[in-house]
Amino acid sequence: MKPLPIRRGTLREPGSDLGRLPVAPDLAGINVAEGLRAAVAFASIILIEWWLAWPPLLTMALAANLTCFCDIGGPIRPRLRALLAFAGLGGLFWGAFGVMEGYGPALVLPVALVVIFGCTFARVWGVPAQTVGNVLVVVLCLALDRALTVEQGAVVAAMFWAGGLWATFLALVVWRLHPYRPAHAAIGGVWRGLSRLARDLRRLSADPPGPDTNGSDLAVWEAHARGHRRAVRDAIEAARTLVLDLARSRARLSERNARALIRLEAAEQLFGVMIALSDYLERATPAQRAEAAKLLRLLPPMLKILSRAIRRDRPVNLARIERALARVKPAADADPAYRRMAERILDRVRIGAKLSGPEDLAGGGGLAGAPAPPWRETVLQPLRANLTWSSANLRHAVRATVVALPALAVTFWWPGPFTHWLTITVVLTMQPFYAATWQRALERIGGTVLGGVIGAVLAFYATSPQILAAMMVPLSVIGFAARGVSYGTFIACLTPLVVVLVELVEPGHSSWEIVGMRALFTVLGGAVAVLAGLLLWPLWEPGRVRDALRAALTTHARYAEAVVAERLGEGTPAAAEAAARAAGLASNNLEAALSRALQEPRRRGRSRIEAAMVADATLRRMAGRLAILRHEPEPAEADAASWRAWRDWLAGALARTASGERLPPKPDGSDAAAFGRIAAQVELLAGTLKRAGIGGPTPP
Repeated sequence: MKPLPIRRGTLREPGSDLGRLPVAPDLAGINVAEGLRAAVAFASIILIEWWLAWPPLLTMALAANLTCFCDIGGPIRPRLRALLAFAGLGGLFWGAFGVMEGYGPALVLPVALVVIFGCTFARVWGVPAQTVGNVLVVVLCLALDRALTVEQGAVVAAMFWAGGLWATFLALVVWRLHPYRPAHAAIGGVWRGLSRLARDLRRLSADPPGPDTNGSDLAVWEAHARGHRRAVRDAIEAARTLVLDLARSRARLSERNARALIRLEAAEQLFGVMIALSDYLERATPAQRAEAAKLLRLLPPMLKILSRAIRRDRPVNLARIERALARVKPAADADPAYRRMAERILDRVRIGAKLSGPEDLAGGGGLAGAPAPPWRETVLQPLRANLTWSSANLRHAVRATVVALPALAVTFWWPGPFTHWLTITVVLTMQPFYAATWQRALERIGGTVLGGVIGAVLAFYATSPQILAAMMVPLSVIGFAARGVSYGTFIACLTPLVVVLVELVEPGHSSWEIVGMRALFTVLGGAVAVLAGLLLWPLWEPGRVRDALRAALTTHARYAEAVVAERLGEGTPAAAEAAARAAGLASNNLEAALSRALQEPRRRGRSRIEAAMVADATLRRMAGRLAILRHEPEPAEADAASWRAWRDWLAGALARTASGERLPPKPDGSDAAAFGRIAAQVELLAGTLKRAGIGGPTPP
């Protein structure tokens, strides 16, 4: 079987090649409405400044612009807290640091370093806090450009608060983007990912099985599992977070929230069945593949239609859906395992279209009506968990603070309108892991150079301040609309806005001078960030891969126990679904650690990383086989003891694999056909990890 060329992945769909940086643009992330709103928030104040000719209004306009950066969407209440926190702290920082700068670096530097530590450590409380912290670092650096008197500091702080409140009022009251839209988009993205999975599954099953199941065919199916399952599982978890936040922000579960929960649960259960179907088709006969071909021809366009309807919150033609589903209903004489899977797939597609389903969907597996956790859990628990030197977030905050010291010193020794870009680049480029820092540096440098050239050309042909100001409206729309495409694309679209803004508020500098200085400080700051990630307290991934692999082994053992318990009537489908989710998340975490490890410069531990990649593929196959077991006939009463013996063996074998011990003897019984492949996968896993020396306790 000839594999498809591997395309570079995006952040939402990293792809099957763990060694390639996921920097490709994701055009689905374009949000023109967000760009228009940010442009209105900024341009409206610029127009007032033209009319009144009062320079402090430029601070208000910049504050409105920066506040829009902090709005990442979602429910109203969390957004309101984030935007008000940024507006309040931003005005305080700008006014206070502007006044303190007059007292010299002996006062400013220690306070600034404390603030930078807090802003970079804020990521422990989630993406909204991380975003606010990053933009506050920008505010701090801008505040150090010019010393202020106490009166000037008060005016700047007041204008910053006014700009922040104006942007907040515009975002949450006047131009209120639909609060359900992010959840609809996320759930629609899950169904779109399932459509891509089905399309690739159709392509793979259209080719006849190869003669060598351990050769290229095996690699192609492994690439399919790694590329699609990881992306869909990540999309499900992102949608789950949005829906939960939306549900917790309201006093009761609304009808729209209930629909979102049903669609998400239907998609997750459909995902589980399609994993089983992929494992079934990999070893299916030509006749079995031909039987499944009818279903696979329908699924990709059908799921794509549902995805579009969910994103737009529009109904679908139910009669047409039912006619299409009836045409691909499996025949009565079809393979029993395939018939069960196909019927469940069609049932979940029907639920996604009709928004009603059986009892196992009602409640969303505990999603509906979930109370918001107490503030001690949301605030203190992440803080305590990360106040240890083994925390990547704490090391990142300390590293950013240490490296920011010389960058801030340069700001004092070489004052000017451009030097703040060095500190901003250093702090915002650094990430908790070296691989992420390397990727961020490449995207920031490439985007800055490209966007700088575009901005310089535009500014060169602008013959008056009025034309420069007029340019900022479309540039602001483009910059904010591209924020979700990719970081490199966002920087490339944002840099022209920065160039034009600097030339407008700092006249006397040519556009090419601005571009050259921004490129210089960006390259220098990116290089410093990469070196800091390489030399200052790095957490190398080979050791973290070991921990992630142990967690994956444990969760897959629990998944096996839950599946057997479900088939024996001793467990519930909900417990099996929860175990499948935990196993999928553990595999995703393992692949994320492997991806970071493959991008690190160190060569030690490469054999262990390769063994972990084999283990990851083996665990994906094991999960597929366990998914198939959920759709096979229930064991007879006489075979129940054999199934329990195999369940105990799997749990013990995976535990011993994680600790590097010898596998226990396999149980005797007539059900080797049901568990034989899983047992062979466990034996392959144990042998691979033992040869690489991965098993055993974690070294101190």
